[in-house]
Amino acid sequence: MSRPVIRAKRRTLPTHPTRTRARRTHPWIWPVAVGLACTLTWSSPAGAGPSDTGLKGAIDTILTDARLDGGAASVVIADATTGETLYRRDGADRLMPASNTKLPTSVAAMALLGPDYRYRTDALSTGSRHGSVLRGDLYLRGTGDPTTLAEDYDELAAQVAESGIKRITGRLIADDTRFDTQRLGRSWAADDESSYYSAQISALTVAPDTDYDSGTVVVEAAPGTEPGAAPRFTLTPPTGYVAVDARAARTVPAGQPDTLTVERQHGSNTISITGNIPVGANPTKEWVTVWEPTGYAAAVFADALTAHGVRVTGPTRLGRPTPEDAKPLATHTSMPLKELMHPFMKLSNNMHAEALTKTIGHETAGKGTWNAGLAAISAHLATEGVDTATLRQVDGSGLSRMNNIPAAQLAKLLLAVRTAPWYADWYASLPVACAPDRAVGGTLRSRMCKTPAALNARAKTGSLTGASALSGYVTDAGGRELVYSIVLNNYLASSVKSIEDAIVTTLASSTGTTTTPVRPPAPRAAAPATDTTLECSWRKPAPC
Repeated sequence: MSRPVIRAKRRTLPTHPTRTRARRTHPWIWPVAVGLACTLTWSSPAGAGPSDTGLKGAIDTILTDARLDGGAASVVIADATTGETLYRRDGADRLMPASNTKLPTSVAAMALLGPDYRYRTDALSTGSRHGSVLRGDLYLRGTGDPTTLAEDYDELAAQVAESGIKRITGRLIADDTRFDTQRLGRSWAADDESSYYSAQISALTVAPDTDYDSGTVVVEAAPGTEPGAAPRFTLTPPTGYVAVDARAARTVPAGQPDTLTVERQHGSNTISITGNIPVGANPTKEWVTVWEPTGYAAAVFADALTAHGVRVTGPTRLGRPTPEDAKPLATHTSMPLKELMHPFMKLSNNMHAEALTKTIGHETAGKGTWNAGLAAISAHLATEGVDTATLRQVDGSGLSRMNNIPAAQLAKLLLAVRTAPWYADWYASLPVACAPDRAVGGTLRSRMCKTPAALNARAKTGSLTGASALSGYVTDAGGRELVYSIVLNNYLASSVKSIEDAIVTTLASSTGTTTTPVRPPAPRAAAPATDTTLECSWRKPAPC
C-alpha cells in the first residue's frame, strides 16, 4: 500500500474536503473471445452483451459519480465459471492498487511456500554444559515469523530453563540473517516511520498482540488524577528497549481539548508523548514502531530468560549467523501459513506481506530480499496467466506508491486461482462484507450491510490517499458467481468506498438478464472521522 498523506498518529484522523474527478467515456470495444475458465474473455458487442443485460449501463451510471471527476476508474467484471468478461472499463490502465497488491503476494505465498508452511524461532548454542552452566554463546535465530509474541519468547526461555541451564557465560546473539538488512521498502515515506503500518522488516521481531503487528510496541497514555499531573503510561509488552519521554505532556481540566500525541523520534527508540489530556478522558492508545526489531526481539527474550532464572553474563550482539554445528535448546513453531493468511488478509497487515515476500525470496532463491521475493512472485503470476509485462510491483503490501497493477490483471488472477488446490484456504482469508466478527469481516465488516452483498461478497480492500481498490467475488441474484476488480485513483474526495460498494451491490442484485444500478449515497460536504484515506484496519482501534 502506498504512502498515505495522513499518518495515524491519533485514533481519530482529520477529515478532508470533498472534491471531484472528470468522467471519462470511451467507446465500448471488446476483442474476440479467447481462453477458457481461468482466462479473461472479451464479449462481442453483438448479441447478448452487457448492453443487453443492462450491466454496462448500470455500472457506467454508478461511475458518473461526481467524486470521480478528474480521476481514473478501472473496472473489470467477469463470470467466475466461464471466464467471460461481462464489463470492462479501462481495464488495462495501470493504477495504484494500494492493498490490492496483497492479492498477488498472498497467492504466490500459498503456491510457493504451501498452506502448511511454518516459521521456526530457535534458541541454540555451541557451548558446553557444566552442570547448570552453559559455557559459550546463546543464539536466538529467527526465520521471518511476523507473528511471534512476547509470550512465545517467554516459552523459549522457559524451555532453556527447564533444560537445567541457570547461567550462560557467553553472549546472547540475535541471528536475523535469514533476511537482508534492508528494513524499509522502496519509496516508503520517512514521515510514516513511527506508524505501525510501516514497521521495519527483520527475520527476528515481536508482535505486541494477536493482531500480530510485528515490529511495534503498544503505548497507552492515561490522564493523571488532577490537572497539572503527568499522564500515566504503560507499554505492551513491558520492555526497556524503548524509552518514553512524557515531559511535554500534561493532564488538563475535564472538558478541555484532548491533544495528546504519541510518536517515536526519528532514528531512536525514544517515544515522545506530547500535548494535553483531560481529567477523566479515555486513554490514548498507539501502536508505535521500534527502531531495529532484531534488538527488540533480543531484549524481550533476554528479559524472559531473566524471569525464568537464566543469567546471561555477556552482552547482546545483533545480526550474526548461527554456527552450523549449534545444537537447539528450544524451538517455537508458528501457525501454518493457511492460518496466518487470516490476520494477514482480513486485517490488511503490511508487515506480514513484506515478511512473506522476503521468505519467498529465501525459499526460492536462497536470498531473503525484496528483489528475490518479487522476482519469484512475478514468475508465479506468469504461470497463472497474468501478463506481468503490464504491471509493476515493488513491495509485498502495496504501501509503496510505485506499485501499478491493471484491474484486468487482478481479475485474471482471481479467475486463475479458483482451480488451485489451496484455493479454499485462501478464499477463506478474504474479508466478508458485513460479517460483524472482525476475524471474519475484517476490513469489510461495516460495508454493504442490509444489501444483497452482505455476507455474500468477499474481497481485498485497498486504501491510500487518492487510491482505492476492491477486488474479489460475489454471487448474483441468479446464483452466478462473479469476479470483479475495481481500482479508483486520482480523486480528491475523502472516500470513494461507497462507489465501490454500489458496484458490488449492483452485481449481487443482478439476475443476469436485468440489472438496476444501486446509487451510492450523495457526497457529503464533510466526511466523518472514520472516513479517511487509510485502510480502516490501519486506524487502531480499527473502526471497520
